[in-house]
Amino acid sequence: MITCFIRYEIDPFKVSAFEEYARSWGQAIPRCGADLIGYYAPHEGSSTVAYGVYNIKNLAEYEAYRERLRDDPLGRANYEFARKEQFIRREDRIFLRLASAPHAELVRP
Repeated sequence: MITCFIRYEIDPFKVSAFEEYARSWGQAIPRCGADLIGYYAPHEGSSTVAYGVYNIKNLAEYEAYRERLRDDPLGRANYEFARKEQFIRREDRIFLRLASAPHAELVRP
C-alpha cells in the first residue's frame, strides 16, 4: 500500500472554492478506486497550503485509478471547475509508504 500526498498552493481568497472541490473529490475518489483519507483546507497558519491524501495499492493501480477518475462525470466536472475558477496555483504529488507500523495503543492517564 502507498499513500499519495497532494500538496496544493491555493489562492487565499478562494478557500471556499477549494472546499467545494474537496467535497466533490470526497465522492469521486472512492468511487473510482482509491481509499480517500481526506482533503484538508487552511484553518490556522498558512492560508495558501492545502492537502489531499489517499491510499492506493501500488503505482499500477494508481494509473488505472487516474484513468477512471478522468472518465468519471464528477471527476471531469471537478477538473473543469478547478480550471475555470483558478483557485489552485500549484499542485505537487508524492507517494510514500508507511514506515512506523505497527503503532502502539494510545495510553490515557
